[in-house]
Amino acid sequence: MHKLTVKEIITKIQAEEPFYAVAEDYSFTIKIDSYAHYICGAVHDGHQFSRELWENCLRTEYDRWYEEDPATRQMVQNHPIVIAGCDSRFEYDLNRAPQVAIYEDAWGKELWKKPLPPEIKDRSLEKHHNFYTVVHALVSKIESKYGAAIVYDMHSYNWRRWDREVPVINLGTTNIDNARYAKFVNSWSSTLSQIRLPHNIKTTSGINDTFYGNGYFLKYITQNFKNTLVLATEFSKIYCHELNYIVYPEVVWAIEQGLQTKLPQHAKTFYNHFIA
Repeated sequence: MHKLTVKEIITKIQAEEPFYAVAEDYSFTIKIDSYAHYICGAVHDGHQFSRELWENCLRTEYDRWYEEDPATRQMVQNHPIVIAGCDSRFEYDLNRAPQVAIYEDAWGKELWKKPLPPEIKDRSLEKHHNFYTVVHALVSKIESKYGAAIVYDMHSYNWRRWDREVPVINLGTTNIDNARYAKFVNSWSSTLSQIRLPHNIKTTSGINDTFYGNGYFLKYITQNFKNTLVLATEFSKIYCHELNYIVYPEVVWAIEQGLQTKLPQHAKTFYNHFIA
């Protein structure tokens, strides 16, 4: 892995050069083994939280972890193109538009003892901007190379919050062109339900059951690229105990193994359809 500037990362993308890098400010990683027709993203995987924010933050390290999407990068780490956030969404949220990316409160709870100084906000928003500058270059390259692209937008959610049965996997699709892409939404939902999980976990899958695909990552790509489908894919946190702060590595591994075969197959079907 190399540490690269945004300019250096974009230069490598434009040249179709394989590389594995962390941004020079350590805000995100990007790995490109080959310039395949699909991209995996894990914008909420990050847990880093700047030292200068610690004393001003009213929420604990566990509170932050609880609302992040731990292990979502690991679930897709073996795929050809993976871009993932390193910083906690409590510092700035890559899945929100810039003007609302820095929280004033978090899930109804006050977040800061005193307002954040402008210079700290500006630095966080620069990281947000840099990430999307690279995302734009990456999707531009893949869409122009193949004529169409598909992005698997990986997330997780806290199922214990719900007072009803919820699916192990939810797809949020309200902000994509469902008339055009319904076939691939349905096939992805069906494919995900076939992943085998340990401990007799039944792999159920739903569409717009818990979340609806309202994230900025999906919206940004959808609004800027006419032939790229983004599938917001949320695993319930059956792979950890969200209240006891324990990750179950054997469940994460099972998800990773399931996606390792099923995700490329789905992406190939999408690609074959659009080049036909």
